[in-house]
Amino acid sequence: MERLVGKPAPDFKMPIVKGNGEEFGEVKLDDYKGDWLVMFFYPLDFTFVCPTEITGYSKQCAKFEAEGARVLGVSTDSEHSHKAWINGDLGKLNFPLAADKTMNVSRDYGILVEEDGVALRGLFIIDPEGIVRYSVVHDLNVGRSVEETLRVLRALKTGGLCPIDWEEGEDLL
Repeated sequence: MERLVGKPAPDFKMPIVKGNGEEFGEVKLDDYKGDWLVMFFYPLDFTFVCPTEITGYSKQCAKFEAEGARVLGVSTDSEHSHKAWINGDLGKLNFPLAADKTMNVSRDYGILVEEDGVALRGLFIIDPEGIVRYSVVHDLNVGRSVEETLRVLRALKTGGLCPIDWEEGEDLL
């Protein structure tokens, strides 16, 4: 698979359900021009690890927004499944969930498990010009750290050299 970091993000257009669980819409990569985008893929709605991640990102959404970033969750489920989940066990969110029903976006980002039709836990930070600046992929049963995502976003925004465990306010190399 070709690396994505440092290259233009693969373009996308997907149906979404807004975080309120009521409204449908559409999202495109161009909608995020001028903002940082934290786009994370998860395997399936109505599962066990996924809601911990999704609600964790939702609870910290204001911190991402304060950094000039927007959050987008993506799976290969339909927008109707997303809506049912938000209005059921998941609850309202502070960002939309996109439906990669064609699996093309998951495939383009190199995280599709073809034989199962699900995405691995891929996370991508895309800069305001549409360049992928960070990529991490987890196995299906391991959740991600929202705090680490925020730390990396802040580090990327410095444009400098950030040592291990760098935190906002610390010296750059």
